[in-house]
Amino acid sequence: MKSATPFAVILVTAPSMAVARKLARIALERKLVACVNIVPRIESVYWWKGKIESDREVLLVLKSRKPLLARLESLIQEQHPYDTPEFLVLPLSGGSQRYLDWLRAETS
Repeated sequence: MKSATPFAVILVTAPSMAVARKLARIALERKLVACVNIVPRIESVYWWKGKIESDREVLLVLKSRKPLLARLESLIQEQHPYDTPEFLVLPLSGGSQRYLDWLRAETS
C-alpha cells in the first residue's frame, strides 16, 4: 500500500439522480475528479433553520487530488441547487499504487 496523502474523497449530497449525474459529469469533464460513485436513495436527517428535517437524497463520493479541491468546491457551489450544499473532504491515508497512479493521471 502506498501513502495517499495528496488525495481526498469528497462527499456531496444532491436532491435527485439528475442533479447528481449533472454534478458528476461536469466535475469529470473538467478533470477535477477521476471517479464519482453515485449512491441512490439515502435519507438525510438534519437541522435546518431551527427544525429537524428529513429528505431523500443521493450521495456522491468523489475521488480527487488535494490541489484541485478549491476548484471542485467552487464548481459544486455554482452548480448545486441547495443554498448550502454538503462538501466534506476526507483525507486518504493509503491506497493501492495502481489506483492512485490512475487517479493522478485522470485529474489535472
